[in-house]
Amino acid sequence: MGDSVFGDKDNPECRIGNEEEPDQLGFAENRHGRDEQLRFFEDAVVGMRGDAAHWEGAAGAGSLVSWFPMSRRSEGEASSASEAAAAETSVAEARDRDSHTKRFKVHSDFHDYPLATAAFSNAGNSSSATERDYLISQGSSIASKNQIFYHTVTMTDSGDKNPSDSGDGKDEEGDETGSLKTEDFEVRMDLTDDLLHMVFSFLDHINLCRAARVCSQWRAASAHEDFWRCLNFENRNISIEQFEDMCRRYPNATEVNISGAPAIHLLVMKAVSSLRNLEILTLGRGQLGDTFFHALSDCYLLKRLNVNDATLGNGIQEIPINHDSLRHLQLTRCRVMRVSVRCPQLETMSLKRSNMAQAVLNCPLLHELDIGSCHKLSDAAIRSAATSCPQLESLDMSNCSCVSDETLREIALNCANLHFLNASYCPNISLESVRLPMLTVLKLHSCEGITSASMAAISHSYMLEVLELDMCSLLTSVSLDLPRLQNIRLVHCRKFADLNLRSIMLSSIMVSNCPALHRINITSNSLQKLALQKQESLTTLALQCEALQEVDLTDCESLTNSICEVFSDGGGCPMLKSLVLDNCESLTAVQFCSASLVSLSLVGCRAITALELTCPYLEQVCLDGCDHLEQASFCPVGLQCLNLGICPKLNVLSIEAPRMVLLELKGCGVLSEASINCPLLTSLDASFCSQLKDDCLSATTASCPLIESLILMSCPSIGSDGLYSLRCLPRLTVLDLSYTFLLSLQPVFDSCLQLKVLKLQACKYLADSSLEPLYKEGALPALQELDLSYGTLCQSAIEELLACCIHLTHVSLNGCMNMHDLNWGFSCGQLSELPSIYASSSMFSSENIHEPIEQANRLLQNLNCVGCPNIRKVFIPPAARCFHLSSLNLSLSANLKEVDLACFNLCFLNLSNCCSLEILKLDCPRLTILFLQSCNIDELAVEAAISKCSMLETLDVRFCPKVCSMSMGRLRVACPSLKRIFSSLSPS
Repeated sequence: MGDSVFGDKDNPECRIGNEEEPDQLGFAENRHGRDEQLRFFEDAVVGMRGDAAHWEGAAGAGSLVSWFPMSRRSEGEASSASEAAAAETSVAEARDRDSHTKRFKVHSDFHDYPLATAAFSNAGNSSSATERDYLISQGSSIASKNQIFYHTVTMTDSGDKNPSDSGDGKDEEGDETGSLKTEDFEVRMDLTDDLLHMVFSFLDHINLCRAARVCSQWRAASAHEDFWRCLNFENRNISIEQFEDMCRRYPNATEVNISGAPAIHLLVMKAVSSLRNLEILTLGRGQLGDTFFHALSDCYLLKRLNVNDATLGNGIQEIPINHDSLRHLQLTRCRVMRVSVRCPQLETMSLKRSNMAQAVLNCPLLHELDIGSCHKLSDAAIRSAATSCPQLESLDMSNCSCVSDETLREIALNCANLHFLNASYCPNISLESVRLPMLTVLKLHSCEGITSASMAAISHSYMLEVLELDMCSLLTSVSLDLPRLQNIRLVHCRKFADLNLRSIMLSSIMVSNCPALHRINITSNSLQKLALQKQESLTTLALQCEALQEVDLTDCESLTNSICEVFSDGGGCPMLKSLVLDNCESLTAVQFCSASLVSLSLVGCRAITALELTCPYLEQVCLDGCDHLEQASFCPVGLQCLNLGICPKLNVLSIEAPRMVLLELKGCGVLSEASINCPLLTSLDASFCSQLKDDCLSATTASCPLIESLILMSCPSIGSDGLYSLRCLPRLTVLDLSYTFLLSLQPVFDSCLQLKVLKLQACKYLADSSLEPLYKEGALPALQELDLSYGTLCQSAIEELLACCIHLTHVSLNGCMNMHDLNWGFSCGQLSELPSIYASSSMFSSENIHEPIEQANRLLQNLNCVGCPNIRKVFIPPAARCFHLSSLNLSLSANLKEVDLACFNLCFLNLSNCCSLEILKLDCPRLTILFLQSCNIDELAVEAAISKCSMLETLDVRFCPKVCSMSMGRLRVACPSLKRIFSSLSPS
């Protein structure tokens, strides 16, 4: 790294100025290289040194600003990576300098300043004459997720002079130009040193570095040694000289990490010799010589040593690790032949994945040992190492394939306090004659020697809390009575067939992919959730679990009807709330009587033919796929809605649901007996229940008086007696009797006085006089919507209905064969008697569009006459009083030739597929959508028709043979409001 040292007497504070004034900054060499000045550095500044005595001497010698240009290296050059040493700052000088103001200054263009560090020399102190600051940077070749700037600015004087002030000798008060002072643009803040220290204690290293650039007071505060106890050079390409300097600067550091740094042996030797307060040392990815382990005892305060992926010694001799204070030792993935550890205070030790063949331990206080995946350790070596630690509580020997039962027996005899044992992937152990009474956690993954006989040894571990037996391929049964067992795992045990557990503290069971499992017996007072999905051979399940709330038995195909006893009252699960039995295809008759069950799912249980639920708090039931259900009883249940339309074979139904409001039986075509007692029911859909009779309907209306919507479409067995029972429904407003064989509507007129919607589609047996009470006697005064589609009423009956029932808002006459011309002129019926005030169309002119109508007593809003083959003419003049008509649908009326409409509020008109249409006259100022698809009308008629529709936005003329796509422009001219024209014809 090159050092460029500049002095600036006129700028004693050496403040960072604007990039437009490089000469005042002492940065002339790089005035054209701003890109090289800005350099991103990674990880935190590891230390900042505050030596008051040194700075007192330095202050008298003046200041030297050392600027380190931060240039990016070429791609082929090896990058140097380290942490930057923050510039030395005098805490005493900062306090003296800022004590009268306690303020700092921040420039608005702060982020444009180049990164810099200041180094100071003391001519009178030879010990500090060679001191300098290093910017330890990392090149682009090292990737790091946590990139941090290594930048610190150290100033030598507290003068308030602005670095951007000119050097003409004039102070701020003597500025003759009259310009605003730079100080007026500065941010001032008064903070005590104690407050700064408290605030900075919450900052990480990167933010401490940023704070150090603000002012001298912040720089001094951020340099406090409390913030720089850890020197982290992990994966940094730091040189020995730089590291030595860092150790000299921060002798009180307690933690050093040089893992991945070059020449870690030389670096760690410097650390051991320089840092007497070192407590944590982390090394790795290199070679450590013998001298390091001999010198390790010189670090008296060392508590933790971590070595990862390193070569210890020369690979032949034994490596001794002797230390009187060491508490934690980690030698993972290390290459060494033999290790001897003599640490009387050592508590935890890990040799995981190391390839040593011998490990001699003399650690009387060791309570945690991890020798997992140490494949070269022999059975005798493992036995010797473990038995030499009488206080051992945790032992991980997973993947040590040579471990035998004899070694486990020796460990059990010598380590009476062993609580944790991981012997996974040890094929030679069977636990025969092994007794580990204090064991709380036992992991035996993929132990081929573990069989049902091993459970006898495990049963002696009466303190056991966690047991894991995954992939024990020879295990056939588990029978344990352990009072403290909380968690057990049995996954991928291909021969496992029988599970018998008794533990009042059992709270978690994981049983999965055990294809031979057919019997489970569990007793627990703590188990709340049980999931046994895809246990295809499970036939017997016995539970005594007082706290069990959720059970999932999805895809347990072999479960029989006896499972219902387990989850009913008295079956051992008194708190059960959720039960999932999806795809349990062996269930045929399901019967639950539970005072706690809230949710039940029987999705895909296709073999169920009978269902009986006595669950007063049941709120949700899913029966999707139960298409063979024939008998169902819900007495009582807490359901609010129920859909049984997916059960087409249902013939007997009984429901007692005090809270139910919606019941759907649509599609229950063979339902003949139904007892429905739902006092709050408001909607009942019994569409296509062809076997439903009058007595059933009468009983339902008597027990469900709040019904508002009743759908009896395609219920041909319903007759007059059933309809007279509707008088029990004072709130009935919607009644659908479509596709029935009704001969008379008198029961409806007498019983449904509040009816608003009446649907009579395809009621072909109704006489022409059946609707006379509507327009002659004032029946159903609240009726608003009437659907007579596909009926056989004569033309006169239809005309009288339309003329006299002026309170109707929606009328549907789709497919009526007897529907002829819809002519509402003066010569039609009672319309000839209308007052002459309606004969003139002037009241609908644009000048009078907002004038009130004197007698707007026809409320019709929606009229549908789709597919009426005998309609030839539709004439609705202003005198028809259709002031509210907004939608008219005449599509598929093949013989319709003439349409003449004068409807003030009409918005939607559909004449699609009226292939005979020739004349179209529209006086509809509010029409917005007009469909003329597949009509034979010519473009001149279309142009004339839309010219009076000043609000038309959408016009569909697709497949109109007489409308050329080239004429779209003319149509837009005729109706400027058009936004969308749909045309499918190519230009002719």
